[in-house]
Amino acid sequence: MHALFKTYTESSLILRITLALILGVAVGLFAGQEVVDWFAPFGELLLRLLKFLIVPIVLFTLIVGVNQGDAGGVGRLGRKTIVWYLLTTAIAMIVGIAVASVLSPGTGMQVANEATVDVNSQASIVQVLLSIVPDNLFAAFVQMNMLGIIFTAVTFGLALLKLRESPVHGDAARQVLKVVEGLNAATMMIMRGVLHYLPIGIFAIVAGTVAKQGTATITSLAGMVMVLYIALFVHAGLYCLAMLVSGVKVGNFIRYARTPIVTAFATQSSSGTLPITMNAASNMGLSHRAYSFILPLGATINMDGAAIRIAISAVFAANVMGVPLDLMQMVQIVIVGTLATIGTAGVPGAGIIMIATVFAQVGLPIETVALLAAIDSLVGMGATALNVTGDLVGAAIISRNEKDEAIE
Repeated sequence: MHALFKTYTESSLILRITLALILGVAVGLFAGQEVVDWFAPFGELLLRLLKFLIVPIVLFTLIVGVNQGDAGGVGRLGRKTIVWYLLTTAIAMIVGIAVASVLSPGTGMQVANEATVDVNSQASIVQVLLSIVPDNLFAAFVQMNMLGIIFTAVTFGLALLKLRESPVHGDAARQVLKVVEGLNAATMMIMRGVLHYLPIGIFAIVAGTVAKQGTATITSLAGMVMVLYIALFVHAGLYCLAMLVSGVKVGNFIRYARTPIVTAFATQSSSGTLPITMNAASNMGLSHRAYSFILPLGATINMDGAAIRIAISAVFAANVMGVPLDLMQMVQIVIVGTLATIGTAGVPGAGIIMIATVFAQVGLPIETVALLAAIDSLVGMGATALNVTGDLVGAAIISRNEKDEAIE
């Protein structure tokens, strides 16, 4: 039994999820409803585990991410980098929503009848913006106000970043940051455990869904993957346009960037690809001062691929529920998704947590997250490749801009 468990945990996550998806579809199509119902608690457990991880992974990862550099580096280069990352992530969210709104993934599919969706159609843009600042810190965590939690994490992260410079509080701030880093590492360890369970929960939920929906489920999920890759290529085209406008040679960029892009596609890890990404930036002849700051920060907070994935997943879930997104929900998705992707860990499987985060804020059904988890590896590969591409594009454009300003 121990040998079997070891073989399972050491095998490829992609392989396990793929097998879980295939077995879930097979059991859902050919087994009786009584058999499928027996597996239902395993799916419910996965949903609970996903909800359990939302708050700690957002809180701790964001605080650590804000403190990746030192306070002295947060100057002109830091402002340019943060503006670039926020802008491209917001654009990625808009691209995802636009492509998904046109192609409508998930239309005609349904989840269980007991599932409900809170539309929140009465919220105004002012209320959405005000909800970013919680009037009660603890209430934000208890009520799962993700905008409030993200605001709290960024605020305390920036405060720690500033206090680390203080001669009076510097040591204390560094100790607090070490504690948060330890808590973040513990959260990542828990997440790795959840990822081991992920295929089991996927099998149970897919089996139950296919048993109720039949082949329509398979067709809808395939359409979801297609829509996502179309959006990824559209956004990659915008990268090329931005480089052309900025004077960056696209052909030279592709020549050196293809190795880290392919590596990211295979490993589904922005952080794991970072050494190869740094080497590619060096081979491109980019400014060492620029890319040594931009790329590590980007591996933590720049997740354009994840943003597109979140946006398309939200449209998919709304279509599954038969309740199309209204304008205010789209605005919420762009705001929450842009901020939430900053907390997306650069490891396989973490995107599912962020999708659940946005769904919790907008009021979309958590049940659809399990369906999306079934194709996590397929969409994760493309999303991670775009994440790393965005990091390198940002480094190339900002490095070029810094050189131009230095000449002036």
